[in-house]
Amino acid sequence: MALNAATARKVAIVTGGSRGIGRAVAEALLGGGWRVHFCSRNPESVETAAAALAERFGDAVQGKVVDVRHEGEVDYFVRGVVEAEGQLDALINNAGVGAFGAVDELSGDTFREIVETNLMGCFYSLRAAARAMKPRGEGFIINIASLAGRNAMAGGAAYNASKFGLVGLSEAAMLDLRQHGVRVATLLPGSVDTGFGHPGGAGHGSGETSWRLRAEDVASMVLHLLGYPPNALPSLVEMRPTRPPKR
Repeated sequence: MALNAATARKVAIVTGGSRGIGRAVAEALLGGGWRVHFCSRNPESVETAAAALAERFGDAVQGKVVDVRHEGEVDYFVRGVVEAEGQLDALINNAGVGAFGAVDELSGDTFREIVETNLMGCFYSLRAAARAMKPRGEGFIINIASLAGRNAMAGGAAYNASKFGLVGLSEAAMLDLRQHGVRVATLLPGSVDTGFGHPGGAGHGSGETSWRLRAEDVASMVLHLLGYPPNALPSLVEMRPTRPPKR
């Protein structure tokens, strides 16, 4: 889905943009004429993705190593993008991790890492982006949550907690920011074929993944949301595979 010429200078940040859904979103935005700054906490992953994307899109893409669990790193990253580009039009809050197990078997360190990445990291990025967007009176923040943010699952205590929290954060932020021209939407994909899964997923263990959503499907929805007219805000969007395996 190509964006019109008016978007050619628009600038987006994609967290967790070196692979999976984030990588697909970055590619879709670049293909639509956006300038994209993505981050990941894995240096090798950032280097590999940045090189591959630069071959196709030149200096329209920049990658940076950022651990979204660290408030100062996030603030520095977003501030650097705004200073370099002069604006920030969209934030795609995608960085996330998962670990699964019975609640009485999870370690405190594991639980903390999931919540600090999936919830605190999104808060830091959202706050930094909002501070850049409000003075301009425009901007779009899309938080990639999960259907696990609405539906609990066995073994998902940490992941569910982080994604339920992200949905609440997103909805409150939407109410805080919409009067300032900054739109916030939450995207809740179901099973996506990115190699990231959980024991409770439908069809788990079958080896068959063709029924799942693709990362490109989620990226297409991101572009669709960004293309909405300024007076419209689809604030909560659920995505599901059309034909998952029967339980």
